[in-house]
Amino acid sequence: MNKLMLTLLLLVGCNAAFSQLPDSTEVDYTLDNFTFTTGETMPALRLHYTTFGKPQKDKNGRTTNAVYIMHGTTGNSHNFVNQLFAGHLFEPGQLLDANKYYIILADGIGHGKSSKPSDGLHMRFPKYTYDDMVKADYTVLTERMGVNHLRLIMGTSMGAMHCWVWAETYPDFMDACMANASLPVEIAGRNRISRYAAIQCVENDPAWKGGEYTEPPAEGLRGAYSSMFWMTSSPYNLQKYAPTRQQAEKIYDRSVENFIKHDDANDMIYAFDASRYYNPEPNLSKIKCVFFAVNSADDEVNPPELGILDRDIKLVPKGKYILIPWSEKTSGHGTHTNPTIWGDDLKELLKLSAK
Repeated sequence: MNKLMLTLLLLVGCNAAFSQLPDSTEVDYTLDNFTFTTGETMPALRLHYTTFGKPQKDKNGRTTNAVYIMHGTTGNSHNFVNQLFAGHLFEPGQLLDANKYYIILADGIGHGKSSKPSDGLHMRFPKYTYDDMVKADYTVLTERMGVNHLRLIMGTSMGAMHCWVWAETYPDFMDACMANASLPVEIAGRNRISRYAAIQCVENDPAWKGGEYTEPPAEGLRGAYSSMFWMTSSPYNLQKYAPTRQQAEKIYDRSVENFIKHDDANDMIYAFDASRYYNPEPNLSKIKCVFFAVNSADDEVNPPELGILDRDIKLVPKGKYILIPWSEKTSGHGTHTNPTIWGDDLKELLKLSAK
């Protein structure tokens, strides 16, 4: 979902260059004989990360400045390395100044440069879940990177759902969480139907060949893109940037062709299905950190009229639900990566969770 919105942001010119960030580091770590929730194992699971800054520890050896940020479905760590996100957060004097914080951007299992079905196993790749993704990253942080505490954990869309899993599974590991665009309940209703429909579009394309295709199953991917597009797009912004029939068709054609060209069908199936067991609701009371759940009123993936966060945030001891009202600045589901809108909430979160 994150990549669908990123495509639209690129089309309207929000990804301009910036120059003040410190040098980043790209690094891979391998976990030997990793066991998944399903019982499947991988002899060598590769996890890829992009980092900015350097870790710092106090006199007791506790990591004090690590910020961990997680991307959305089909996205990767580089979704955050742009003017819209990093250019408003990571530069000198900004809220997450990379000269002050150790910023860790992860490629989740099945995404980016981490191990994924398209590496060769195709549909024989272990059927990973969100719990597996969180477990793998926790293992890398603690056993490979030497990070034993997080000042802040953030996530967008899928990454926001991971925030709930992180905060419940490792409640003493972070000071604060900011989950942008999520709900803390089982993926059901229209959300699951749209994911299921996208998967079915690909698997029912004869060109998919059970995952052993030699050319992208274009018709299936086209259907999958359309299934998710309506959930993640913003009617206002689409009308603004495509006010004529020709412009609307051009944007759609460019977006879907980019999706077919750059998104592997098997990777997409796994990514859309990884949420199948997600359901943090029964354990929300276990969360100890200061937790901000931030949604936007025009997000069709997490519509406020469901009333879920109004109810469930009361179960989180230090939880706060922030509903961003619609405005000309919001962009539906994609509002999750726009710190010019929710930056003041992040500032409040950092202040409340300071120790």
